[in-house]
Amino acid sequence: MFYKFKTKPFAHQLKALEMSWDKEVYAYFMEMGTGKSKVLIDNVSMLYDKGEINGLLLIAPKGVYKNWYDSEIPVHMADHIEKKTVLWTASHTKPKLKELNTLFETGTDLHILIMNVEAFSTKKGLEFADKFLSSHKSMIAIDEATTIKNPSAKRTKNILKISKDSKYRRILTGSPITKSPLDLYSQCEFLDPYLLGHHSFFTFRARYAVMRNMNLGARTVQVIVGYRNLGELSDKLKPFSYRVLKEDCLDLPKKTWMKRTVSMTPEQEKVYKEMKQTALAHLDGKVLTTNTVLTQLMRLHQITCGHFVADDGSTRDLPCKRVDELLDIVQQVEGKVVIWAQYQRDINKIINAISKEYGEDSYVDYYGLTPQEKRQDNIKKFQEDDKCRFFIGTTQTGGYGITLTAASTMVYFSNGYDLEKRTQSEARIDRIGQTKPMTYIDIISEDTVDDRIVLALRKKQNIASQIMGEEIKSWI
Repeated sequence: MFYKFKTKPFAHQLKALEMSWDKEVYAYFMEMGTGKSKVLIDNVSMLYDKGEINGLLLIAPKGVYKNWYDSEIPVHMADHIEKKTVLWTASHTKPKLKELNTLFETGTDLHILIMNVEAFSTKKGLEFADKFLSSHKSMIAIDEATTIKNPSAKRTKNILKISKDSKYRRILTGSPITKSPLDLYSQCEFLDPYLLGHHSFFTFRARYAVMRNMNLGARTVQVIVGYRNLGELSDKLKPFSYRVLKEDCLDLPKKTWMKRTVSMTPEQEKVYKEMKQTALAHLDGKVLTTNTVLTQLMRLHQITCGHFVADDGSTRDLPCKRVDELLDIVQQVEGKVVIWAQYQRDINKIINAISKEYGEDSYVDYYGLTPQEKRQDNIKKFQEDDKCRFFIGTTQTGGYGITLTAASTMVYFSNGYDLEKRTQSEARIDRIGQTKPMTYIDIISEDTVDDRIVLALRKKQNIASQIMGEEIKSWI
């Protein structure tokens, strides 16, 4: 069909659309950084133009669902489409309720409801989504669809329950199999229970997993010891899916920058608010130096990362969602990943989480506590050993001079203020030998100094020169 794109598609995006746009169910298995969001938005627009849908329920994890509202839909959806777009929130103020109710107004607009997947563990979220679907001819799309890989999870069951209320369904993920081919079952059941030819997860597991009995004291349990018939499974996926890897996309831009947002925990919010008031009081009416300003910013930044220095000088941890967000990101990425953090305390948290999730051989570290005699060996291991997937370090120690081209994805768990360190650290994967498009991902706590820090660094601004004088108050 004829369709006027707002942003020009790359060749692989155009192919994905040609293969999928009029299909009732489809899976975009497209690696992070290849532009699957644009493909979905164009697909929705095409179906709306044809009169096939007038509603979209878009489900995504908390870390990315706001990005659809703030960036992806405004940037990529065609200008001629009149739309009402509403972002779901757990707490409903009167203004929010009024905004949500616009989704039920009659008219020819495209109605878009964006919900975080966690909302489907709640009765309120499920009931509202059900009401929305019953009011429109809709598509349901799930971004990062591995969030419903667990068949026994409440949110998976609830999403599967309402899936039948839409004619069109899409799943998007860069890594459909995060740990096991069995991850595919619930994702495909959402699209259509009959796609894989199995009426239950247990028959699916019996076909594709090798099970063995294990005795645990007085009871016997079945454990998975391997997989089989994977060629057959791959063939079953082909009619309703399209797989895209960055290395296959020759026309992608050389570099792509993305962000993942995390909300602070109640404990973080409480300490952050107190520290913010202290910082403003400390700076009020005093002669400011770069050091005093950056010290106040650092104290706030540490809280967003999950720790703070107490009055007695001890450093204390706070409950924090950043590590979980990092693990979600690396699940969505193919191949090796460089992870930078600003503080040694963060490095230790990351190492513990990665080691627990992927094993001791899955990473090397490169920061202040890494022995000098091990550093070169760690670089070599990361570059050459297929088992070693993660390089975890600080930009202060590892941001200069070394080559990490085995990875094409870089995650900033936390950022410092030094533009030179940011620029130099980005260049570790952008060196001779890099053959793939590169993706840079910043993890950011919303409505904190994080936002301003990352914005300044991406604009290549020297933060120290940006925050002097009265402007410090707007940063804090």
